[in-house]
Amino acid sequence: MIKVKNSKAVRNLSDKSFKANKVRNIIAIIAISLTTLLFTSLFTMGLGAMDSLQQATMRQVGGAGQGYLKYINDEEFNHIKDHPLIKEIAYSRVLSGKVTNEQFLKRKTEFWYYDDVGLKLGLIELEKGHKPVAENEVIADSNTLQLLGIPLKEGATLTLKLKVHGKMVQREFILSGWWKSDPAAMANVGQIIASKAYVDAHAEELRNTYKQDHDMTGVITAEIMFDNSSNMRENLNKVITESGYSLDKNAPNFINSNVNWAYLSNTFSSNPGTIFALASGLLLIMLTGYLIIYNIFQISVMRDIRFYGLLKTVGTTSRQISRIIRRQAFILSLIGVPIGLLVGFLVGKSLIPLLLMNTSMHANAEVTISPSPWIFIGSALFAVMTVMISAYKPSRIAATVSPIEAVRYVDGATKKGKEKLKKSTNGAKMPLMARVNLGRNKKRTTLVLLSLSLGLVLLNTTFTLSQSLDMNKYVSRNHDTDFLIAHADYFQEHFTGPDNATTESYIQAVQAQPGFEEGGRLYSGRHVFTIGYKENKEGKGEIVTPDARGNLSAITYGLEDLPLHRLKLIDGELNYGKLASGKYILEGVRLDDYDNPEMKLSVYKVGEKVTLHNYMDTANAQEYTSHEFTVLGHVGVKSSNSGVAVASYTDFYLPADIYKTLVKKPVVMSYAFNVSDSKEKTMESFLKNYSKAEEPMMDYRSKSTVIAELSGMQKTILMIGGTLSIIIGVIGILNFANALLTSILTRHQEFAILQSIGMTNKQLKTMLIYEGMYYVLGTSICSILLGSLFSVLIARPLSTQIWFMSYKFIIWPLILVLPVLLALGICLPLAIYSLSDRKTIVERLRTAE
Repeated sequence: MIKVKNSKAVRNLSDKSFKANKVRNIIAIIAISLTTLLFTSLFTMGLGAMDSLQQATMRQVGGAGQGYLKYINDEEFNHIKDHPLIKEIAYSRVLSGKVTNEQFLKRKTEFWYYDDVGLKLGLIELEKGHKPVAENEVIADSNTLQLLGIPLKEGATLTLKLKVHGKMVQREFILSGWWKSDPAAMANVGQIIASKAYVDAHAEELRNTYKQDHDMTGVITAEIMFDNSSNMRENLNKVITESGYSLDKNAPNFINSNVNWAYLSNTFSSNPGTIFALASGLLLIMLTGYLIIYNIFQISVMRDIRFYGLLKTVGTTSRQISRIIRRQAFILSLIGVPIGLLVGFLVGKSLIPLLLMNTSMHANAEVTISPSPWIFIGSALFAVMTVMISAYKPSRIAATVSPIEAVRYVDGATKKGKEKLKKSTNGAKMPLMARVNLGRNKKRTTLVLLSLSLGLVLLNTTFTLSQSLDMNKYVSRNHDTDFLIAHADYFQEHFTGPDNATTESYIQAVQAQPGFEEGGRLYSGRHVFTIGYKENKEGKGEIVTPDARGNLSAITYGLEDLPLHRLKLIDGELNYGKLASGKYILEGVRLDDYDNPEMKLSVYKVGEKVTLHNYMDTANAQEYTSHEFTVLGHVGVKSSNSGVAVASYTDFYLPADIYKTLVKKPVVMSYAFNVSDSKEKTMESFLKNYSKAEEPMMDYRSKSTVIAELSGMQKTILMIGGTLSIIIGVIGILNFANALLTSILTRHQEFAILQSIGMTNKQLKTMLIYEGMYYVLGTSICSILLGSLFSVLIARPLSTQIWFMSYKFIIWPLILVLPVLLALGICLPLAIYSLSDRKTIVERLRTAE
């Protein structure tokens, strides 16, 4: 075969055909831009939100390390630091069990030493000054210095009261530098950091006795970085075991460890549900873009089919015709993709703060999104790939159609084979004619219905997810009642006993407020009760040191009626009459995020006997009384009904009246109460003022802040999902309009023939309105079916992945949008017909020539 150099001719044909299709080009460019916009905004939000969440979470937890070894000593650190898996390791040491300055009563402050790696991984960047070098030099965060009344300048002096191995020590320091307190960091924890010279000078004082008495003074935390964040848990376990230490908490060489949950990529990679949801989102956008772009090219090819047929008669090959169409698709991509990339990045960037602004953890986090090249490369590749896939089949249709078929083409009549003659006894009814018209090109009709439905399906899925956020689950995890009041220490570092009890004056002040309905005290204390060790039972997973008799600490709570009736029963029975008899007791079991009890940590079975030993504050630790109870059932341990700062073997619950008979000096740990709905804000305002002015050592927590947080999350989901739904909806409407426009343009001659034999303009418009209404009817059915399917297959699995969600099946958002669709179905056909109906019947009949 003789090869002819005709590339230039093919390019010229493609370019001239491109210029002749101005309306097609505009619609295609808008469609490609919107598709690219969807990809770009999704990638920008995905990568940007992940990075912002990861950075903000690191700041919130106070470090960028991937793994942590806790409570270790110098010997253990030195054995581990050279492990080959470790890229970097930070040496951080606690220099006191507690900083006891009265200014830190409601904002816990810690005293540490960090090496250079520790300062870097701790995200500490000094605003002014230098890191501490001399023994008496320290650096601190700005909020801590503000509480102490220390000016933010080098050389300022400050006094710290330190609790070191149970002894109180007061020391003078000089401020060598400071950094700005991070608004994303834990609001109630400050940091003061001393020098290596201080550590060396107080080496004896900083001995590590954690395994004996759980005192934090002198313990070392090793913050580790690996080559990447994949398999962090496995790598950390290898570091421990290959260095000669154990993961078994009962082993003498056990090392406590955890990974940094800030690394979202590690979380996502291990969560199939999340991966499925993200993959579904990408496929949904690809499908949306494919539907309209494919439809645009298919309609364009069908409209220009005579042109391609004529090209074939003069010798143009199928391959050359395919190249003509692919070249046009590429040119359209060159115009549409950059527009979509730019606008998509701006849309995604503006939506990221909405993703983060309503979460308490990241409410004050700074959102910085850099235009990562991967966002644009990935979005452009997906968009161009979508365009090329969409243009592939229409180009094949144009390339394979014969010249004779092309010249005889009428919209929807390219099928091979004989068409059956349809007979009707009803005459030419407009609804019937409209239905037949849509059936002439079933594929195009189906694609339009799908593209219109996808936006509605996404909208319904968005509403389903937002309505599935369970307020009761979210609130009840930490709040059983409207308010909980206690000593400030209870909310900072947990309750210990008489030194930080809730005062009766605080409780009485609350009870005297308007709107108060009911309340109840929670009694407890540490080192009050013990139980005998039980074989083959782990307890609740904490390292508990036995006393002189070999007994283990057992935290016991005495609850008045309100908190007692709020206990969640796991098994057994919650018979208040039996509990009041003083013969029965409830064992507490920790709950996970999904309120599932960790029963393996329970010590006793229902019906077993348990003996509580109480020292009754006697001077001689060997003297105590014993009380036998029968375990009536197991109940859930939550933050609202626990909080004693001591390692314990297990927890127990008794009615307050029984508890008070066992303890010489009962101490109120906290007080839970409810108020009338109309007085919640008034009570919150009173507690805020009272705990600030009257009893500054007291504090409170309320459920209103938690409710506001979840409401904000609902708004965020609706905002993000609604925006994406609108974009996809616009694409669907464009597809609908394009299908109607092409259908009307390709049927001009047909309409002229119908009008020449007596069809009135009104009848013609009525037929087009029925076509639009059939589209609406089909879209309604399709969107309800697909919406239900997406709800069950995507929204429900996502809801099960998040502990504070309870799946709800809803369909009402689709029903509410149907009137808007109906208006579009009526107005669009009339508008398009009016714009295109400019020629006379005779002129339109001649267009066949």
